[in-house]
Amino acid sequence: MSETQRETMEYDVVIVGAGPAGLSAAIRLKQLDPDLEVVVLEKGSEVGAHILSGAVLDPCGLDALIPDWKAKGAPLNVPVKHDNFYLMGEAGEIRIPNWPMPPLMHNHGNYIVSMGNVCRWMAEQAEELGVEVFPGMACSELVYGEKGAIKGVVAGEFGKNPDGTPGPGYEPGMELHGKYVFLGEGVRGSLSKEVIERYGLSDDKQPQKFGLGMKEIWEIDPAKHKLGTVTHTMGWPLGSNAGGGSFIYHLENNQVYVGFVVHLNYKNPHLFPYMEFQRFKHHPMVAELLKGGKRVAYGARAISEGGYQSMPQMVAPGVALLGCSVGMVNVPRIKGNHNAMLSGIAAAEAAHAAIGAGRAGDELHAYEDEVRSGPIGKDLKKVRNVKPLWSKFGLAASLAFGGLDMWTNSFGFSLLGTLKHGKTDAAATEPAHKHKPIDYPKPDGKLSFDRLTNVSFSMTNHEESQPCHLKLADPDVPVEVGLRDYAGPSARYCPAGVYEFVGEGVDAKFQINFQNCVHCKTCDIKDPAQNITWTTPQGGDGPNYPNM
Repeated sequence: MSETQRETMEYDVVIVGAGPAGLSAAIRLKQLDPDLEVVVLEKGSEVGAHILSGAVLDPCGLDALIPDWKAKGAPLNVPVKHDNFYLMGEAGEIRIPNWPMPPLMHNHGNYIVSMGNVCRWMAEQAEELGVEVFPGMACSELVYGEKGAIKGVVAGEFGKNPDGTPGPGYEPGMELHGKYVFLGEGVRGSLSKEVIERYGLSDDKQPQKFGLGMKEIWEIDPAKHKLGTVTHTMGWPLGSNAGGGSFIYHLENNQVYVGFVVHLNYKNPHLFPYMEFQRFKHHPMVAELLKGGKRVAYGARAISEGGYQSMPQMVAPGVALLGCSVGMVNVPRIKGNHNAMLSGIAAAEAAHAAIGAGRAGDELHAYEDEVRSGPIGKDLKKVRNVKPLWSKFGLAASLAFGGLDMWTNSFGFSLLGTLKHGKTDAAATEPAHKHKPIDYPKPDGKLSFDRLTNVSFSMTNHEESQPCHLKLADPDVPVEVGLRDYAGPSARYCPAGVYEFVGEGVDAKFQINFQNCVHCKTCDIKDPAQNITWTTPQGGDGPNYPNM
């Protein structure tokens, strides 16, 4: 805890992150007791500015939270009409029929949405109930009580010099205290990471696994647009280099979401996830769809993929981790927003009962019990072996055995038990001398684009006079270990061009262009030496996604 003197504000529940989990918790708390004092703190410039998701939304979470969401104008306007799965080769594709797919893989009853816009609507519902929602308020520190429980956060600190000292316009921010603090920061949130490490919440769990999701919004020729069509692909261009795949979703206004996911447990440090995405768009099927269209937005973020066996303990004294802070994505379905909402509801109900019983600052075990034994746990347990099968045996085995395992799990049992993940994604990276460099075609500026041009379509901005929010444990490691042993993978795994090596040989220097950062957290996850720690910059900075 810092020495800075700050004003304090007292609440019943302090929620970090205005995503689907945090907003669901806030809404449910006020539904249960309108007199509860609830605040939601969001680091983005507005609610939704940092929300990036596919997204095909399973509305079960929204049904549980606001049953009359349709009458209230929730922006779920495009029901899924057609579901396509393809296995891609360089020159063509094979459609995988829908009939062998387990029932959980079908998208009937789901909606193609902008989760940014869904969260904007949810924030309106929360404010109507009396929740205080403050965007542009980055939470930079946890506040601990005398006995070690978490009692609040520091939010709204602005105006530090690059060296971390207070600048001439320094604002120390405020301490917001609560009987309970909910962390709904999304994947690899800095405060959640601190809590998990401090309290050993992952000590007896499998390591969390991650993917990097990149997404563009395209406006396409109306003649090619097929409203409500959902397409997923696997295979080319990744091949055996990495796990992953793509999604193409047709939403309103002749727009499509074009997304690409690369599993971050890849071995070859020469792999360039962003360029794999750009190459994918030159596949004949995709190129024909996008020809004559224009890209209007770009963004990227990490995805938690460890699933059931990787979820850490979710509670510690005074704090609960929600949604992707825990890792609740159903990997084969590529869906986690429904579980994030259900986790927010469960946390709210546990906190409401605890506060009603006169408790504060303890562990909300009722929340964790509900997550593990309720709809979230049941959803994730059925698919728990798909990711480790893919990681260990490749795409073909995961399709065959993963599909079989999902079918048997639909009937309540698994022939495989619960498989382990093994190494972290950082430890999976192998030295460069074990692998050949990969030659990527130059972007053509029509279908494919260089990183810095695309980052400009994320509307990212950071105040340049502040301290760099990407912290190096040892400033020499990027060159002396990263460049020497791994061919400088940070220059490739970052989808925003934040990291680069300037000069060669003994003159090589590591440069961090933090202004480009889209807050995806890939560097914090994939760096082989685990030398980079992502921390939050000042509030309002980062991407400003319009309809992601």
